[in-house]
Amino acid sequence: MPHYEAAIAASQGGRRYQEDAAAIWPGGNGPPPMLLVLADGMGGHAGGATASRLVCDTFIEACLAATGETSARLRTALDEANQSIHRVAAETPSLSGMGSTLVGVALGRDGLEWISVGDSPLYLYRAAEIALLNEDHSLAPALDQMAAEGRITADEARNDPRRHMLRSAVTGEELDLVDLSKKALILEPGDYVILASDGIHSLEESEIARVITGYAGDGVEAVAKALVRAVLDVKEPYQDNVTVVVVRRRPDQE
Repeated sequence: MPHYEAAIAASQGGRRYQEDAAAIWPGGNGPPPMLLVLADGMGGHAGGATASRLVCDTFIEACLAATGETSARLRTALDEANQSIHRVAAETPSLSGMGSTLVGVALGRDGLEWISVGDSPLYLYRAAEIALLNEDHSLAPALDQMAAEGRITADEARNDPRRHMLRSAVTGEELDLVDLSKKALILEPGDYVILASDGIHSLEESEIARVITGYAGDGVEAVAKALVRAVLDVKEPYQDNVTVVVVRRRPDQE
């Protein structure tokens, strides 16, 4: 049975409050042995923080209570998290309009499976290379495609104020877009998986890979702290909250 270890690191960045949340369920005797979830809230100080924490807590509880294949458990947990947003917002008018992204991961005997809504990225790092695993539900991919087709310039795509608008989010309404892994991804010894809020986009993917490479031998806590530190070192004046959940398959586990 593969053995995984995980850590969380976070910063408010240049914001006055933290709207990100993350949680780890370390596993036990039953499936899945480990759950990871990260949420980036929206809806103002109270709304965003409430939404992200509610989504994380509900997702973990619902996934543990669900039955069936892992993919079905992940979908059930997402739907329960979405319903919890609807219920709490209806009960508390001041929280109306709150919502959150969600990226949830299950790590079991068969490997890694995930579900996500929004633009919080899920990365796989292997042998000094990094790959984005999940879909980006913001307008960024559409703008980048327009640039690739020559309809706008690359600078226009990069600086468009609509770039970070979400096409799908956990708001208590019908989920327009959901990314659910098609099958389990087998992790190799030494692989790292990163769940992150979009504050990490202050770094290019090549820089994320470079940071992980530099600290990979020191373990998950060192990598998590180094990634957050690297984001802050960019010194973006309005740096968004940044949260990372870092997990690896131990390199000594064959």
